[in-house]
Amino acid sequence: MYCSIMRDLYYCAAFDAVDGLPKCEKWITDEEGSPKETKSTSWLKNIIWGEKKSVIDWPYPFVENKLFVLTLSAGVEGYHISVDGRHVISFPYRTGFVLEDATGLSVNGDIDVHTVVAASLPTSHSSFSPQRLLDMSDNWKAPPLPEGPVDLFIGILSAGNHFAERMAVRKTWMQSKHIRSSNVVARFFVALNARKEVNIQLKKEADFYGDIIIVPFMDNYELVVLKTVAICEYGVRNLSAKYIMKCDDDNFVRVGAVLKEVKKISHGKDVYIGNLNYYHKPLRVGKWAVTYEEWPEEDYPPYANGPGYIISNQIANFIVNQHYNKTLRLFKMEDVSMGMWVEQFNASTPVHYSHDWKFCQFGCIDDYITAHYQSPRQMFCMWDKLSKGKAQCCNMR
Repeated sequence: MYCSIMRDLYYCAAFDAVDGLPKCEKWITDEEGSPKETKSTSWLKNIIWGEKKSVIDWPYPFVENKLFVLTLSAGVEGYHISVDGRHVISFPYRTGFVLEDATGLSVNGDIDVHTVVAASLPTSHSSFSPQRLLDMSDNWKAPPLPEGPVDLFIGILSAGNHFAERMAVRKTWMQSKHIRSSNVVARFFVALNARKEVNIQLKKEADFYGDIIIVPFMDNYELVVLKTVAICEYGVRNLSAKYIMKCDDDNFVRVGAVLKEVKKISHGKDVYIGNLNYYHKPLRVGKWAVTYEEWPEEDYPPYANGPGYIISNQIANFIVNQHYNKTLRLFKMEDVSMGMWVEQFNASTPVHYSHDWKFCQFGCIDDYITAHYQSPRQMFCMWDKLSKGKAQCCNMR
Protein backbone atom coordinates (compact mmCIF):
# COMPACT_ATOMS: atom_id res chain seq x y z
CA MET A 1 0.00 0.00 0.00
CA TYR A 2 1.27 3.46 -0.91
CA CYS A 3 -0.14 6.46 0.88
CA SER A 4 0.93 10.09 0.68
CA ILE A 5 -0.69 13.20 2.15
CA MET A 6 0.48 16.62 0.94
CA ARG A 7 -1.84 19.51 1.97
CA ASP A 8 -4.75 19.17 -0.48
CA LEU A 9 -3.78 15.78 -1.93
CA TYR A 10 -4.31 12.31 -0.56
CA TYR A 11 -3.54 9.35 -2.79
CA CYS A 12 -3.88 5.69 -1.91
CA ALA A 13 -3.46 2.57 -3.97
CA ALA A 14 -5.29 -0.26 -2.22
CA PHE A 15 -3.98 -3.68 -3.25
CA ASP A 16 -6.14 -5.73 -0.88
CA ALA A 17 -8.75 -5.39 1.83
CA VAL A 18 -9.10 -5.62 5.61
CA ASP A 19 -12.42 -7.07 6.80
CA GLY A 20 -13.71 -6.47 3.28
CA LEU A 21 -12.85 -2.76 3.37
CA PRO A 22 -10.14 -1.29 1.10
CA LYS A 23 -6.93 -0.37 2.85
CA CYS A 24 -7.20 3.14 1.41
CA GLU A 25 -9.99 5.19 -0.11
CA LYS A 26 -9.15 7.82 -2.70
CA TRP A 27 -9.26 11.21 -1.09
CA ILE A 28 -8.44 14.07 -3.45
CA THR A 29 -9.55 17.48 -4.71
CA ASP A 30 -9.44 18.81 -8.23
CA GLU A 31 -7.59 21.89 -9.36
CA GLU A 32 -10.71 24.09 -9.31
CA GLY A 33 -11.86 23.26 -5.80
CA SER A 34 -8.46 23.19 -4.11
CA PRO A 35 -6.23 25.96 -2.83
CA LYS A 36 -3.33 27.02 -5.02
CA GLU A 37 -1.02 24.06 -5.42
CA THR A 38 2.46 23.97 -4.08
CA LYS A 39 5.23 22.96 -6.44
CA SER A 40 5.67 19.69 -4.56
CA THR A 41 1.96 18.87 -4.82
CA SER A 42 1.80 19.67 -8.52
CA TRP A 43 4.95 17.66 -9.19
CA LEU A 44 3.59 14.64 -7.31
CA LYS A 45 0.29 14.83 -9.23
CA ASN A 46 2.15 14.80 -12.52
CA ILE A 47 4.14 11.74 -11.43
CA ILE A 48 1.01 9.84 -10.36
CA TRP A 49 -1.61 10.89 -12.88
CA GLY A 50 0.35 12.58 -15.67
CA GLU A 51 -1.75 15.18 -17.48
CA LYS A 52 -5.05 13.61 -16.45
CA LYS A 53 -7.23 15.90 -14.35
CA SER A 54 -8.11 14.62 -10.89
CA VAL A 55 -11.69 13.83 -10.02
CA ILE A 56 -13.18 14.92 -6.69
CA ASP A 57 -13.81 11.91 -4.48
CA TRP A 58 -14.15 13.64 -1.14
CA PRO A 59 -13.03 17.10 0.02
CA TYR A 60 -9.91 17.08 2.15
CA PRO A 61 -11.28 17.52 5.71
CA PHE A 62 -8.21 18.60 7.68
CA VAL A 63 -8.12 22.39 7.81
CA GLU A 64 -6.50 24.37 10.58
CA ASN A 65 -8.95 25.33 13.35
CA LYS A 66 -11.72 23.20 11.79
CA LEU A 67 -13.14 20.42 13.95
CA PHE A 68 -13.40 16.87 12.64
CA VAL A 69 -14.51 13.55 14.14
CA LEU A 70 -12.20 10.57 13.73
CA THR A 71 -13.53 7.12 14.56
CA LEU A 72 -11.26 4.12 15.14
CA SER A 73 -12.93 0.72 15.16
CA ALA A 74 -11.47 -2.77 15.60
CA GLY A 75 -12.49 -5.56 13.24
CA VAL A 76 -11.52 -9.20 12.96
CA GLU A 77 -8.53 -8.55 10.68
CA GLY A 78 -7.50 -5.03 11.61
CA TYR A 79 -8.34 -1.42 12.45
CA HIS A 80 -10.60 0.88 10.44
CA ILE A 81 -10.53 4.69 10.50
CA SER A 82 -13.35 7.00 9.46
CA VAL A 83 -13.34 10.80 9.37
CA ASP A 84 -16.65 12.65 9.68
CA GLY A 85 -18.50 9.40 8.98
CA ARG A 86 -16.53 8.49 5.86
CA HIS A 87 -14.23 5.44 5.81
CA VAL A 88 -10.75 6.53 4.72
CA ILE A 89 -8.26 3.84 5.68
CA SER A 90 -7.90 0.34 7.15
CA PHE A 91 -4.80 -1.53 8.19
CA PRO A 92 -4.29 -5.11 9.40
CA TYR A 93 -3.13 -6.10 12.84
CA ARG A 94 0.53 -6.96 13.22
CA THR A 95 1.01 -10.65 12.56
CA GLY A 96 0.46 -12.58 15.76
CA PHE A 97 -1.36 -9.69 17.43
CA VAL A 98 -4.24 -10.53 19.75
CA LEU A 99 -6.77 -7.72 20.04
CA GLU A 100 -7.17 -8.26 23.77
CA ASP A 101 -3.47 -7.40 24.22
CA ALA A 102 -4.11 -3.75 23.27
CA THR A 103 -3.72 -1.61 26.38
CA GLY A 104 -3.94 1.97 25.14
CA LEU A 105 -4.30 4.50 22.35
CA SER A 106 -1.96 7.42 21.69
CA VAL A 107 -2.39 10.41 19.39
CA ASN A 108 0.73 12.15 18.12
CA GLY A 109 1.23 15.28 16.07
CA ASP A 110 -0.03 18.86 16.04
CA ILE A 111 -3.62 17.96 16.88
CA ASP A 112 -5.78 19.56 19.55
CA VAL A 113 -7.92 16.76 20.97
CA HIS A 114 -11.21 18.08 22.33
CA THR A 115 -13.05 14.91 23.31
CA VAL A 116 -12.33 11.19 23.44
CA VAL A 117 -15.17 8.69 23.72
CA ALA A 118 -14.21 5.04 24.28
CA ALA A 119 -16.57 2.09 24.01
CA SER A 120 -15.98 -1.61 24.62
CA LEU A 121 -15.99 -4.21 21.89
CA PRO A 122 -19.52 -4.95 20.68
CA THR A 123 -21.05 -8.33 21.42
CA SER A 124 -21.69 -8.80 17.71
CA HIS A 125 -19.58 -7.23 14.99
CA SER A 126 -20.94 -6.61 11.50
CA SER A 127 -17.56 -7.38 9.94
CA PHE A 128 -17.06 -10.57 11.94
CA SER A 129 -17.19 -13.28 9.31
CA PRO A 130 -14.39 -15.82 9.71
CA GLN A 131 -16.13 -17.95 7.08
CA ARG A 132 -14.54 -15.65 4.51
CA LEU A 133 -11.13 -16.63 5.84
CA LEU A 134 -11.72 -20.38 6.04
CA ASP A 135 -11.72 -22.70 3.04
CA MET A 136 -14.08 -25.46 4.10
CA SER A 137 -12.53 -28.07 1.87
CA ASP A 138 -11.60 -31.61 2.82
CA ASN A 139 -8.16 -30.92 1.31
CA TRP A 140 -7.16 -29.01 4.43
CA LYS A 141 -8.44 -31.44 7.05
CA ALA A 142 -5.82 -32.98 9.33
CA PRO A 143 -4.91 -36.63 8.72
CA PRO A 144 -6.11 -38.94 11.51
CA LEU A 145 -3.73 -39.61 14.36
CA PRO A 146 -1.48 -42.62 13.65
CA GLU A 147 -1.67 -45.64 15.92
CA GLY A 148 2.09 -46.06 16.24
CA PRO A 149 4.91 -43.69 17.25
CA VAL A 150 5.81 -40.61 15.19
CA ASP A 151 9.11 -38.83 14.74
CA LEU A 152 7.85 -35.35 15.58
CA PHE A 153 4.84 -33.59 17.08
CA ILE A 154 4.45 -29.86 16.35
CA GLY A 155 2.25 -27.84 18.70
CA ILE A 156 1.31 -24.47 17.23
CA LEU A 157 0.26 -21.69 19.59
CA SER A 158 -2.61 -19.64 18.16
CA ALA A 159 -5.27 -17.17 19.30
CA GLY A 160 -9.00 -17.69 18.89
CA ASN A 161 -9.46 -14.95 16.29
CA HIS A 162 -6.43 -15.95 14.19
CA PHE A 163 -8.55 -17.60 11.50
CA ALA A 164 -6.44 -16.26 8.63
CA GLU A 165 -3.14 -17.32 10.25
CA ARG A 166 -4.34 -20.89 10.82
CA MET A 167 -5.73 -21.17 7.30
CA ALA A 168 -2.39 -20.01 5.86
CA VAL A 169 -0.51 -22.64 7.90
CA ARG A 170 -2.95 -25.37 6.79
CA LYS A 171 -2.48 -24.50 3.14
CA THR A 172 1.31 -24.19 3.28
CA TRP A 173 3.78 -26.00 5.50
CA MET A 174 1.15 -28.29 7.05
CA GLN A 175 0.88 -29.75 3.53
CA SER A 176 4.42 -31.11 3.92
CA LYS A 177 4.73 -34.72 2.83
CA HIS A 178 5.97 -35.59 6.32
CA ILE A 179 2.71 -34.34 7.88
CA ARG A 180 0.43 -35.72 5.18
CA SER A 181 2.03 -39.16 5.66
CA SER A 182 1.47 -38.89 9.46
CA ASN A 183 5.19 -39.31 10.21
CA VAL A 184 4.84 -35.83 11.72
CA VAL A 185 1.69 -34.56 13.45
CA ALA A 186 0.78 -30.87 13.86
CA ARG A 187 -1.99 -29.34 15.97
CA PHE A 188 -3.04 -25.80 16.95
CA PHE A 189 -3.43 -25.01 20.65
CA VAL A 190 -5.98 -22.27 21.29
CA ALA A 191 -7.44 -20.84 24.50
CA LEU A 192 -10.92 -19.38 24.87
CA ASN A 193 -11.60 -15.85 23.66
CA ALA A 194 -13.35 -13.06 25.57
CA ARG A 195 -15.85 -12.79 22.72
CA LYS A 196 -18.54 -15.47 22.62
CA GLU A 197 -18.91 -15.38 18.83
CA VAL A 198 -15.19 -16.07 18.39
CA ASN A 199 -15.49 -19.22 20.51
CA ILE A 200 -18.56 -20.39 18.58
CA GLN A 201 -16.73 -20.07 15.27
CA LEU A 202 -13.58 -21.60 16.75
CA LYS A 203 -15.55 -24.70 17.82
CA LYS A 204 -16.99 -25.06 14.30
CA GLU A 205 -13.49 -24.69 12.84
CA ALA A 206 -12.08 -27.29 15.23
CA ASP A 207 -14.86 -29.76 14.43
CA PHE A 208 -14.34 -29.42 10.68
CA TYR A 209 -10.54 -29.45 10.33
CA GLY A 210 -9.74 -31.72 13.27
CA ASP A 211 -6.46 -29.93 14.02
CA ILE A 212 -7.32 -27.65 16.97
CA ILE A 213 -6.89 -28.43 20.65
CA ILE A 214 -8.97 -25.97 22.71
CA VAL A 215 -7.41 -25.53 26.15
CA PRO A 216 -9.94 -24.79 28.94
CA PHE A 217 -8.95 -21.27 30.03
CA MET A 218 -9.23 -17.69 28.78
CA ASP A 219 -6.46 -16.45 26.52
CA ASN A 220 -3.95 -14.37 28.45
CA TYR A 221 -0.24 -13.67 27.93
CA GLU A 222 0.73 -14.96 31.36
CA LEU A 223 -1.13 -18.26 30.74
CA VAL A 224 0.65 -19.04 27.46
CA VAL A 225 2.99 -21.23 29.49
CA LEU A 226 0.06 -23.60 30.16
CA LYS A 227 -0.40 -24.04 26.41
CA THR A 228 3.21 -25.19 26.25
CA VAL A 229 2.55 -27.74 29.01
CA ALA A 230 -0.50 -28.91 27.01
CA ILE A 231 1.70 -29.37 23.92
CA CYS A 232 4.10 -31.54 25.92
CA GLU A 233 1.22 -33.61 27.33
CA TYR A 234 -0.34 -34.17 23.91
CA GLY A 235 3.01 -35.16 22.42
CA VAL A 236 3.79 -37.83 25.01
CA ARG A 237 0.31 -39.08 26.03
CA ASN A 238 -1.94 -38.71 22.98
CA LEU A 239 0.97 -39.57 20.72
CA SER A 240 4.25 -41.34 21.18
CA ALA A 241 6.44 -38.66 19.61
CA LYS A 242 10.23 -38.91 19.73
CA TYR A 243 10.51 -35.12 19.62
CA ILE A 244 8.09 -32.30 20.44
CA MET A 245 8.30 -28.91 18.76
CA LYS A 246 6.57 -25.74 19.89
CA CYS A 247 5.99 -22.87 17.45
CA ASP A 248 3.71 -19.89 16.84
CA ASP A 249 1.10 -19.50 14.12
CA ASP A 250 3.15 -16.75 12.43
CA ASN A 251 6.15 -19.08 12.14
CA PHE A 252 6.85 -20.78 8.80
CA VAL A 253 8.38 -24.22 9.41
CA ARG A 254 10.45 -26.27 6.98
CA VAL A 255 9.37 -29.61 8.40
CA GLY A 256 11.96 -31.60 6.47
CA ALA A 257 14.75 -29.32 7.72
CA VAL A 258 13.54 -29.75 11.31
CA LEU A 259 13.70 -33.53 10.96
CA LYS A 260 17.24 -33.28 9.61
CA GLU A 261 18.24 -31.23 12.65
CA VAL A 262 16.99 -33.80 15.15
CA LYS A 263 18.56 -36.66 13.20
CA LYS A 264 21.97 -34.97 13.47
CA ILE A 265 21.89 -35.78 17.18
CA SER A 266 22.97 -39.30 18.12
CA HIS A 267 20.05 -41.62 18.84
CA GLY A 268 18.97 -41.76 22.46
CA LYS A 269 20.26 -38.33 23.52
CA ASP A 270 17.93 -35.85 25.14
CA VAL A 271 18.02 -32.62 23.15
CA TYR A 272 16.98 -28.98 23.34
CA ILE A 273 17.22 -27.41 19.89
CA GLY A 274 16.55 -23.85 18.76
CA ASN A 275 17.89 -20.31 18.66
CA LEU A 276 19.42 -20.38 22.14
CA ASN A 277 20.05 -17.43 24.44
CA TYR A 278 22.81 -17.58 27.03
CA TYR A 279 23.22 -15.26 30.04
CA HIS A 280 20.22 -13.12 29.15
CA LYS A 281 19.22 -10.76 31.93
CA PRO A 282 15.61 -9.98 32.86
CA LEU A 283 14.34 -6.49 32.05
CA ARG A 284 13.39 -4.61 35.21
CA VAL A 285 11.58 -1.66 33.57
CA GLY A 286 9.28 -1.20 30.59
CA LYS A 287 6.52 -3.26 29.01
CA TRP A 288 8.30 -6.60 29.52
CA ALA A 289 9.51 -5.78 33.03
CA VAL A 290 10.04 -8.65 35.48
CA THR A 291 10.12 -7.87 39.19
CA TYR A 292 12.67 -9.34 41.60
CA GLU A 293 9.79 -11.18 43.27
CA GLU A 294 8.98 -12.84 39.94
CA TRP A 295 12.61 -13.57 39.04
CA PRO A 296 15.23 -12.84 41.73
CA GLU A 297 18.19 -14.25 39.76
CA GLU A 298 20.40 -11.94 37.69
CA ASP A 299 20.36 -14.20 34.61
CA TYR A 300 17.84 -16.42 32.92
CA PRO A 301 18.82 -20.05 32.30
CA PRO A 302 19.80 -20.88 28.71
CA TYR A 303 16.57 -20.83 26.71
CA ALA A 304 15.49 -21.07 23.09
CA ASN A 305 13.48 -18.25 21.54
CA GLY A 306 9.77 -19.01 21.80
CA PRO A 307 8.68 -18.92 18.12
CA GLY A 308 10.21 -22.32 17.44
CA TYR A 309 12.18 -24.91 19.45
CA ILE A 310 12.38 -28.69 19.92
CA ILE A 311 12.73 -30.96 22.95
CA SER A 312 13.03 -34.73 23.21
CA ASN A 313 10.31 -37.01 24.52
CA GLN A 314 11.89 -37.57 27.93
CA ILE A 315 12.11 -33.83 28.65
CA ALA A 316 8.45 -33.38 27.68
CA ASN A 317 7.48 -36.35 29.87
CA PHE A 318 9.41 -34.84 32.79
CA ILE A 319 7.51 -31.54 32.36
CA VAL A 320 4.13 -33.29 32.29
CA ASN A 321 4.88 -35.38 35.39
CA GLN A 322 6.13 -32.33 37.30
CA HIS A 323 2.97 -30.48 36.35
CA TYR A 324 0.71 -33.31 37.53
CA ASN A 325 2.68 -33.48 40.78
CA LYS A 326 2.18 -29.71 41.19
CA THR A 327 5.95 -29.21 41.45
CA LEU A 328 6.46 -27.51 38.07
CA ARG A 329 7.59 -23.91 38.43
CA LEU A 330 5.60 -21.68 36.06
CA PHE A 331 6.93 -18.36 34.79
CA LYS A 332 4.96 -15.87 32.71
CA MET A 333 7.47 -16.01 29.82
CA GLU A 334 6.93 -19.45 28.35
CA ASP A 335 10.27 -19.68 26.52
CA VAL A 336 12.16 -18.85 29.72
CA SER A 337 10.01 -21.41 31.54
CA MET A 338 11.08 -24.09 29.07
CA GLY A 339 14.73 -23.17 29.60
CA MET A 340 14.21 -23.45 33.33
CA TRP A 341 12.56 -26.89 33.03
CA VAL A 342 15.28 -28.20 30.70
CA GLU A 343 17.94 -26.95 33.13
CA GLN A 344 16.20 -28.80 35.96
CA PHE A 345 16.01 -32.00 33.88
CA ASN A 346 19.67 -31.55 32.89
CA ALA A 347 20.69 -31.64 36.54
CA SER A 348 20.03 -35.40 36.61
CA THR A 349 20.05 -36.42 32.94
CA PRO A 350 22.47 -34.87 30.42
CA VAL A 351 20.84 -32.72 27.74
CA HIS A 352 22.44 -31.83 24.42
CA TYR A 353 21.87 -28.10 23.83
CA SER A 354 21.91 -27.34 20.10
CA HIS A 355 21.91 -23.73 18.88
CA ASP A 356 21.09 -22.68 15.31
CA TRP A 357 20.44 -19.15 13.99
CA LYS A 358 18.28 -20.66 11.25
CA PHE A 359 15.49 -20.93 13.81
CA CYS A 360 15.05 -17.28 12.95
CA GLN A 361 13.62 -15.12 15.71
CA PHE A 362 13.48 -11.69 14.04
CA GLY A 363 11.93 -12.68 10.69
CA CYS A 364 13.40 -14.71 7.85
CA ILE A 365 16.81 -15.56 6.45
CA ASP A 366 17.51 -17.61 3.35
CA ASP A 367 17.94 -21.32 4.03
CA TYR A 368 15.86 -20.84 7.20
CA ILE A 369 14.64 -23.73 9.32
CA THR A 370 11.85 -21.61 10.76
CA ALA A 371 10.93 -18.00 9.91
CA HIS A 372 9.09 -15.82 12.42
CA TYR A 373 6.66 -12.89 11.91
CA GLN A 374 5.39 -14.23 8.59
CA SER A 375 2.02 -12.92 7.43
CA PRO A 376 -0.41 -15.23 5.60
CA ARG A 377 0.62 -13.64 2.28
CA GLN A 378 4.28 -14.28 3.02
CA MET A 379 3.55 -17.89 3.96
CA PHE A 380 1.86 -18.56 0.63
CA CYS A 381 4.78 -16.95 -1.19
CA MET A 382 7.35 -18.95 0.81
CA TRP A 383 5.45 -22.19 0.24
CA ASP A 384 5.42 -21.53 -3.50
CA LYS A 385 9.19 -21.00 -3.45
CA LEU A 386 9.75 -24.04 -1.24
CA SER A 387 7.72 -26.21 -3.64
CA LYS A 388 10.28 -25.21 -6.28
CA GLY A 389 13.17 -26.25 -4.03
CA LYS A 390 14.07 -22.74 -2.81
CA ALA A 391 14.15 -21.96 0.90
CA GLN A 392 13.88 -18.22 0.37
CA CYS A 393 12.14 -15.34 2.11
CA CYS A 394 9.27 -13.19 0.86
CA ASN A 395 9.36 -9.61 2.09
CA MET A 396 5.88 -8.35 1.26
CA ARG A 397 3.47 -7.65 4.11
